[in-house]
Amino acid sequence: MNEQGARIKVLGAGIFSLLLVLGVARFAYTPLLPLMQQQAGLGVAQAGWLAAINYAGYLCGAIVASLISDLQLKDRLYRIGLVLAVLSTAVMGLTTDFTLWALSRFVAGLSSSAGMLLGTGLILNWLMRHKHRSELGIHFAGIGIGIAGCAGAVMLLSPYLDWREQWFAFTALACLLLVPALRWLPRPDQSGLSSTGPTMQDNPPSRLYLRVFMAAYFCAGIGYVVSATFIVAIVNRLPGLGGQGNLVFLAIGIGAAPACINWDFIARRSGDLNALILAALLQIAGMLLPVLVGGLLASLLGALLFGGSFIGMVSLVLTMAGRYYPTRPAKMMGKMTLSYGAAQIIGPAVTGWLATRFGSYDAGLYLAVGVMALGTLLLLLLKSVEARDAARIRSARAQ
Repeated sequence: MNEQGARIKVLGAGIFSLLLVLGVARFAYTPLLPLMQQQAGLGVAQAGWLAAINYAGYLCGAIVASLISDLQLKDRLYRIGLVLAVLSTAVMGLTTDFTLWALSRFVAGLSSSAGMLLGTGLILNWLMRHKHRSELGIHFAGIGIGIAGCAGAVMLLSPYLDWREQWFAFTALACLLLVPALRWLPRPDQSGLSSTGPTMQDNPPSRLYLRVFMAAYFCAGIGYVVSATFIVAIVNRLPGLGGQGNLVFLAIGIGAAPACINWDFIARRSGDLNALILAALLQIAGMLLPVLVGGLLASLLGALLFGGSFIGMVSLVLTMAGRYYPTRPAKMMGKMTLSYGAAQIIGPAVTGWLATRFGSYDAGLYLAVGVMALGTLLLLLLKSVEARDAARIRSARAQ
């Protein structure tokens, strides 16, 4: 197989893995949430806790990803994670016991980190080792396709299948996705050399840069998780929009699918941090449009903005992390995801509590917007830190 064909196959493995671990194992829960509340007796606060537990699993996986450096071990854990994604999806339809649901969501979170962090790191390592551009836009399209696919599937299947049967349908889909996700990703090369010979060297950022970056990404995690988890329920409760939540969730996926490729081009022209700031501002606008303007058109536009911006932020941050650590990209990816994952544990639990207290998800949404605005300010601060670090490096070289 020629080099370009191998690249397409590796990126295809990444797309299918993200379709499995995020599209099915994670995001099927969001469009099925209202159905599980109606048919399986899932409470509002319980729904928030299940989402939080899912992200607790993701956070545990991120910790593991940040601690291990052995590429062969990462590859094994990646493949185990994909299998766990299938099993955790099946469990959701096999029971109505909250404890087992919680266990399933935790395992699904672990599998998500395997595909998102270990898989992404392995793919980025392969791209850089074979002298391809170190951009992940095509790879991350799998998230948007997964969101849109799950929303569309639930819309199509709901008239015919109950919540339990739909989980089984998603399990069958997961089995199909598992095959190319496992077979198309080559075993990793640990030589430390690119395919043309030069040694790959890590170029870590300063401690201050990393701390501010992690704080900003924590804020982005809060902004993301509230809308991503509760958008279907939020829209369904807006005046005149009952039953339209899955359509809006579909729009998030449609907005997200091509977005990472677009953000790669934007970052090339404007720089990574400027692209991140723009994505954060667009995400805030997308979160506010449904509740401030109202109506289906504003909700769909907000969903397109939200989908196109949140996934752009994730792609840009993980790509930046991989460039800092080309020999072990999951190291910084794991650290960044610790902050993002911690936010995703706190966000759903707090939002579920606020919804129970006030009878609406609005308070949680506005809180998330406020935190997102703080994160945007931190990204602006990061530009100053970056300039300071660059000046210090130039000064050190001049001496």
